Amino acid sequence: MLNTNSPIQLRRLLWVGPLTVLAAVIGVLIVRAIAMVVLHPPYAPGLGMIMVPIVLTVILCTAAVIVFALVGRFAKNPIRTYLIISSVFLAISFLPDLAVPSMGTAMPGANWGYAITLMIMHVVAGFITVYMLIKLTVKENK
Repeated sequence: MLNTNSPIQLRRLLWVGPLTVLAAVIGVLIVRAIAMVVLHPPYAPGLGMIMVPIVLTVILCTAAVIVFALVGRFAKNPIRTYLIISSVFLAISFLPDLAVPSMGTAMPGANWGYAITLMIMHVVAGFITVYMLIKLTVKENK
C-alpha cells in the first residue's frame, strides 16, 4: 500500500526523470502502432507523422517531471498532491481530443477512432509517468 506521506528522494530524478520520459514515449508509440493496424487510412496527423507523438510526449512528460520535482520540494503531502494534479491534467488533456471528431472535414482521419486513440495515449503516458515517478523516488520505509 502506498503511503502518501512518504518523503521523495529528489536526487533520484536525475535518472528517474529521463527514464520515465523514455518509457512514456515507448508506451505512446506502442499505442500508435496498434492504432495504425486497427484504424483505416487516412490517418489524422498525430498518427501519420511519428514525430508528433514523440515530441509532444517528451515535452509534456518532461513538464510532468518538473511539476513532480516542485511538488516534492514544496508540498506537505507530495504524493497525494501530485496524484491530484496529474489526475486533473489528464482530464483536461481529453478536452481537445473530444473536439477531434468535429474536425473531420478539415482534417482527414479525424474521427472518434483517432480521438479515442489520443485519449488512450494520454492515459498510457500519464500512468507510466505517475507510476514511475512515485515508485522510483519515494523513500522506502523499513
